[in-house]
Amino acid sequence: MAVQTVASTTGSTAESVNGSAAPSVDLGPAAALSCRECGHRVPLGPVFACEECFGPLEIAYDFSGYDTEELRRRIEAGPANIWRYAPLLPVPADVATKPNINPGWTQLVQADNLARELGVTGGLYVKDDSGNPTHSFKDRVVAQALEAARAFGFTTLSCSSTGNLAGAVGAAAARAGLRSCVFIPHDLEQGKVVMAAVYGGELVGIEGNYDDVNRFCSELIGDPAGEGWGFVNVNLRPYYAEGSKTLAYEICEQLGWRLPDQLVVPIASGSQLTKIDKGLQELIRLGLVEDKPYKIFGAQAEGCSPVSTAYKAGHDVVRPQKPKTIAKSLAIGNPADGPYVLDIARRTGGAVEDVTDEQVVEAIRLLARTEGIFAETAGGVTVGVTKKLIENGLLDPSLTTVVLNTGDGLKTLDAVADTGLTATIRPNLESFREAGLA
Repeated sequence: MAVQTVASTTGSTAESVNGSAAPSVDLGPAAALSCRECGHRVPLGPVFACEECFGPLEIAYDFSGYDTEELRRRIEAGPANIWRYAPLLPVPADVATKPNINPGWTQLVQADNLARELGVTGGLYVKDDSGNPTHSFKDRVVAQALEAARAFGFTTLSCSSTGNLAGAVGAAAARAGLRSCVFIPHDLEQGKVVMAAVYGGELVGIEGNYDDVNRFCSELIGDPAGEGWGFVNVNLRPYYAEGSKTLAYEICEQLGWRLPDQLVVPIASGSQLTKIDKGLQELIRLGLVEDKPYKIFGAQAEGCSPVSTAYKAGHDVVRPQKPKTIAKSLAIGNPADGPYVLDIARRTGGAVEDVTDEQVVEAIRLLARTEGIFAETAGGVTVGVTKKLIENGLLDPSLTTVVLNTGDGLKTLDAVADTGLTATIRPNLESFREAGLA
């Protein structure tokens, strides 16, 4: 089976945002950059906004000539990381020979204990992305952005980050031998600060929240001081975002090449959710999975829930909020992909819901107690929202459901800091029995 999307323009040049010419590149099946609003196409290059309407650009592909079964065999014979899906990603032909953090192929945990607690009978799975090199899903998107940065000749890797991305960029740049300089809100969790700084790159705190950090980076990228800088989530964003598709690919392959019925995905910028949907749609078009309905649910913390608020109000526009939540990795008050998340939730029959910080902590403990998975606060959001969706009758417990855990709880220890010893005893059996532990 062959699928044609757009005519290939691979190999042409584009102007970067600071005016320098991008080199000709071959990024596999990536054919062009296409505006998600007006459909205008431009050649591949380090640009992220449409010159016609200022809408966001994303990768358009030429998958023509792919035979379904041959593609399936090629994927299954590939490495146990995201590069098994290289035929579906914008990567150079020699990607496997260059040093990269090689994330992906993380566990899809059949969560039977959690399912019993929540009353799920149709099969509940946790896609546990805490097993990536820097213990979050951000390694996927950064690995993809790194290859684009190399292709376009950038010498510094940078980003604006709520924490996990900073560590992923620092690690990837260190492995690749590039300079890194990343920008974070000044009040991030200390664990994430240490993890971002340990790789030896430059780590800069900005007074303000993530939206302030992101605005600063957008200014820097247009300044001569930003010459030669690849901002993974700004001028490299179209390539970076494609890394999230690999979550959809892995989930379906790990389910035996079938679509889940329902997915619960955390929302920060919203890009992860939109690219998971894009990945599922590509697998359907390529014939790698059977076409059937699926629902995508978005999850936010109540203290930063602009998309959930818009969804419940029936709005198409997402009104920015000032974040105030312990789920700092999701604390983006003005999510760039918010409107697209609304479209997907409504198109698939899903929803967008939020939970309180107290419910986040309860869900972290629930997942740890039932499945031995220690999630960071974002994972507490998805599990907590899953529980709430079931209680409200929005998520069908009789259907196969996949919940995403995008990071490791060791990064957000403050959220469960009151967890500790069951008892302190003297080193003898009498004290043991007195504590009621026998």
